[in-house]
Amino acid sequence: MQNIKESIKSLDFFKNLNEQDFEQLLKISSLKECPISYTFNYEEDVSDKIVFLVDGLLKAYKVDRQDNEIFLNYIYKNSLVSEVSSLQENAIRCYSNTECVQDSIFLEINYKLFKKYFIETNILTHQFIEEILNNTKQLYCIIDRELVFDAMAKVAYSLYDDLAMFNNLKRQEVANMLHIQPATLSRVLKKLVRQEIITIETTNILISNKKGLIKIFNGASL
Repeated sequence: MQNIKESIKSLDFFKNLNEQDFEQLLKISSLKECPISYTFNYEEDVSDKIVFLVDGLLKAYKVDRQDNEIFLNYIYKNSLVSEVSSLQENAIRCYSNTECVQDSIFLEINYKLFKKYFIETNILTHQFIEEILNNTKQLYCIIDRELVFDAMAKVAYSLYDDLAMFNNLKRQEVANMLHIQPATLSRVLKKLVRQEIITIETTNILISNKKGLIKIFNGASL
């Protein structure tokens, strides 16, 4: 098990805590290790803990009425996992499923005491608001991707947003993630190559024209 002190210190969220506050945080925190493919939480779960991803990678998704998986986003280490929607309640409700894509380590903190010692005292209020705003921004990106973007814009945004992940996945996996057909993904990539926006070396994609890529999902024509 990874040392809990080292785990907390690895998270940017807590980097400015003084020694006294750090010790207080230790008292209300614990670590949890989960293997690859483990479902960390299900949609509609309720938890009394606020959770940060110390190490690993999570996939957030929903399931439709036909049991089809709808990919939402990846959650990376050094990030808030919990979907905080209220400071009035002492419970956190889950709005999506999360699954470990890699072996992962989580920091779990008693939410009621976290609010009492760190939010109501304004010690971590600014950082907390920033995390919530980042999650809201991520939600807007998901809405754009699913409701506004066409196939070209979906691929362009995914390349811009997380090229490393795009290259690490199989093309079939990328197509499933973007909810497009593999043949459509192939046509889009070939078009981006012809327009000299990307180059493909074997299976690895490189971005040649970042501004041109951004224009695609910003709605401007090339």
